[in-house]
Amino acid sequence: MDIEAIRGRLKEFAEARDWEKFHSPKNLAMALSAEAGELLEVFQWLTEEESRNPDQKALAAAKEELADVIIYAIRLADKLGVDVGRAVEEKIAANGKKYPVDKAKGNAKKYDEF
Repeated sequence: MDIEAIRGRLKEFAEARDWEKFHSPKNLAMALSAEAGELLEVFQWLTEEESRNPDQKALAAAKEELADVIIYAIRLADKLGVDVGRAVEEKIAANGKKYPVDKAKGNAKKYDEF
């Protein structure tokens, strides 16, 4: 996935529709949260096993909502001048320090519980 190309396509899409005026960081963060809620709804009443093996309808819905979440996250990053690739790499590195393999492997404890 070429995030920079997607960022450009999303910016062009919004500009062509004169939506830039609506895409403030506040509005994009709110939209991102709403879409994350819609993604959550897909799994809301599923069992743990059903969530691991969703039927085709649930999988299609999850795919659509996940795309919306990613789109709004990329738009928000663009508006804030955040390099998504760099931010993700930095966060993975930080998580590696917070959750060292020897302490985190096989458990779901928060880093401050080690």
